[in-house]
Amino acid sequence: MDDGNQLDAAAADPGTPAPADPPAAAAPPLVTETSAAPGVPASPETGSGPAKSGRNLPVAAGVGVLLGGIVVLTLFTVKATFLIFMGAAAVVALWELARVLGSRGIHAPFLPVAAGGTAMWVCEYWWSDRAVLASLVLTVVVILAWRLPGGTDGYLRDVMAGVFVLAYVPLLAVFMVAMLAPADGSRRVLIFVILTICSDIGGYFAGSLLGRHPMARAISPSKTWEGLAGSVLVCLVAGAVLLPVLLHAHVWQGILTGAGAVAAAVLGDLAESAIKRDLQVKDMGSVLPGHGGVLDRIDSLLVTAPVIWLLMAVFVSVHH
Repeated sequence: MDDGNQLDAAAADPGTPAPADPPAAAAPPLVTETSAAPGVPASPETGSGPAKSGRNLPVAAGVGVLLGGIVVLTLFTVKATFLIFMGAAAVVALWELARVLGSRGIHAPFLPVAAGGTAMWVCEYWWSDRAVLASLVLTVVVILAWRLPGGTDGYLRDVMAGVFVLAYVPLLAVFMVAMLAPADGSRRVLIFVILTICSDIGGYFAGSLLGRHPMARAISPSKTWEGLAGSVLVCLVAGAVLLPVLLHAHVWQGILTGAGAVAAAVLGDLAESAIKRDLQVKDMGSVLPGHGGVLDRIDSLLVTAPVIWLLMAVFVSVHH
């Protein structure tokens, strides 16, 4: 008997119970990010433990090697070309973030932020810190003016989004430029990049092999305490080796720099995961196979940059 006949029969006979309503469809689960450090694949049978990162490891490794080669090539040939490489990555990251915000009705002005960020970097590399501060403040003023023709509805929301995007990408990245500017800047930036990558690699493999205890399940289910331990171990060892070899620093200074790097890198990773969960997206983009978007790849670098710049500025004098 089909559903229509069942309902007719139930209506005809008051003693016949009506068929039960079909169960409601389950709500789709909240998407998770593909960032993997410090992470571990989940156990799909039991559902316990951290969720899978979803990373295509061979493809991700190939893309990582390619990007690393570009970094080394630009750093140790014509140093200023690294700024072009950085600038291209930052512009794409800005576009990704502005696009995702726009999909949620938040309109951060892309052009003023990109232009202001470029001015900040140029001032840092070729001029002075005061010029950087002036560029930052003027960019905020332009953002205030840029949004006025759009009316008052959502004005504060969009202006604050613009200021956040300006601070999150160009302002944090200006510390990479500050590391690059001195005579030994190529070696400083190389150490900074390697330490941040070590956090990712150490966390990924330690979490994959040993991860059992989630570190921040509500923000990033793939992160585990075991993965964090792997990140810490690899970064401390890398710092203890790299700073004495490349910048003639003491081992203890390298260890402290490695500790600062892993703390900032994990924070940067978690912060971007929180942003993506708030905006309900899995990745910021799909430009880099195996990694997601450019912002998904540089999130840790952005937060680590000011920390490493400060520690190396305190510990190491410039070597010509």
